[in-house]
Amino acid sequence: MNSMSGYRLGIDVGGTNTDVVLMHGREVVATAKSFTTADVRSGVINAVTMILDQAGEHRDAIGAVMIGTTQFVNAFVQRRGLAPVAVFRVSLPKADGVPPLTGWPDDLVEAAGDHIYMVGGGSLYTGKDYAPIDEDALRAAAIEARGKGLKAVAISANFAPIRPDIEERAAEIVLSEIPDARITLSHKVGGIGLIDRENAAIINAMLAELSGQVIGSLESALAELKIDAPIFISQNDGTLITTEVAAAFPIFTCSAGPTNSIRGAAFLTGLDEAVVVDIGGTTSDIGFLLRGFPRETTAANDIGGVRTNFRMPDVLSIGIGGGSLVREGEAGCTVGPTSVGYRLQEEGLVFGGSTLTATDIAVRAGQAEIGDAAKVAHLDAGLVEAALDDLHAQIEEAIDHIKTSQHAIPLVLVGGGSILIGRPLKGTSSVLRPDHASVANAVGAAIALVSGRVDKLYDVATLGRDAAIARAKEDATAEAVKAGARAEDVEIVEVVELPMTHMKSGTVQIRVRAVGPLAMLA
Repeated sequence: MNSMSGYRLGIDVGGTNTDVVLMHGREVVATAKSFTTADVRSGVINAVTMILDQAGEHRDAIGAVMIGTTQFVNAFVQRRGLAPVAVFRVSLPKADGVPPLTGWPDDLVEAAGDHIYMVGGGSLYTGKDYAPIDEDALRAAAIEARGKGLKAVAISANFAPIRPDIEERAAEIVLSEIPDARITLSHKVGGIGLIDRENAAIINAMLAELSGQVIGSLESALAELKIDAPIFISQNDGTLITTEVAAAFPIFTCSAGPTNSIRGAAFLTGLDEAVVVDIGGTTSDIGFLLRGFPRETTAANDIGGVRTNFRMPDVLSIGIGGGSLVREGEAGCTVGPTSVGYRLQEEGLVFGGSTLTATDIAVRAGQAEIGDAAKVAHLDAGLVEAALDDLHAQIEEAIDHIKTSQHAIPLVLVGGGSILIGRPLKGTSSVLRPDHASVANAVGAAIALVSGRVDKLYDVATLGRDAAIARAKEDATAEAVKAGARAEDVEIVEVVELPMTHMKSGTVQIRVRAVGPLAMLA
């Protein structure tokens, strides 16, 4: 696939740092790192200003801005900025045994509110109606929700990915009573299973107001810096969506941070298959690079204690980072999972603080030159060795969990905390630290492609397998072009067939993903 030409600004807004890179083709022209701020906007301005000072005459040649952010998933996990939601399930007389929000943590149920409306209507897996939509009941429920002042709405229905028109008609009715509603339809965010898909829709609806504010802040920051270029947002699969789509579907960005790191690692090393370990200040994210993209999980996902089934990279997070606390106890020396996080520059020994952290251990071991090494010269060599043993053992165990075979494969270390690793690791054939590894997440954002995908049930017995797959590929390619990809460079990177053995003979779920570079950067 042809590399994108033109100058691109890649930005990754993390919980602690905002990283920025300026790229031209495959060249990293400039990099910058700044602390993330509470308002997001000023942190982005600080980091991008540093880049523009280095860019010089290239400033006006920036053709696109790609942004990755973990702000939305962080908000959900930390229970902040969440909107109450009116939940409409169109399913009666079926699917009433497990009501919406079942199994959710109590604090999230309280945040969502008790605004659940179950009405008649729905489809079987064959696509045939088992009951028409009870439009009168739905309208009455919408009027009640309007009276409560609710604007965030989630709508779900049985087998909606097969019959999306049921949810779409329900949305029309709700909008007729709540014209300013922000509606999430479950078939747009999840798979076949009703409960997990509905959960994803509710999470998205709770984040919709916040996402509009954050996206607006990002656009405002770039406008203030007089960067006149289209803005795109990284989504979970490592490809791009427009700011409009991101504002409407913040749930698509929940794993953009680790995904961008994995994609950045692939770009910086040229590898198509490897284990990637992204070590930050608090956690290490371990993922698997497959065909140049993060391997996606096939299991249900847990976000902030809620089970969902939308597309996510298969990433394992453990409590090892540069700010991880090092403790001695009866069981020996342990590193993490508690961390000083962004306070490392205040509390770490090498910075004049009083807290022993993993960074202090790395400096004392001679693996890094950070802060004042004299301030950790007193650390006992046995303590340092024991801490490194524990730290490396935890990383090795995580790598073993993420691998799917016993064969040794390359390991790519990225992130500012990669200094913690100073030894070979079991299960790996080599350990690579590419140039610009500390801003791999921003590089991953800058090189992101545009994608299109389909995830539908096909009657292969009628169409024939080859024809069904060909149709799915055409649909995915068309979606990629519609999203802004250059048509002649779109490639199919994933085809998955999942026979539905519990359904009628010949029914197969086919997932196809197509990707391509932005046409505007040709």
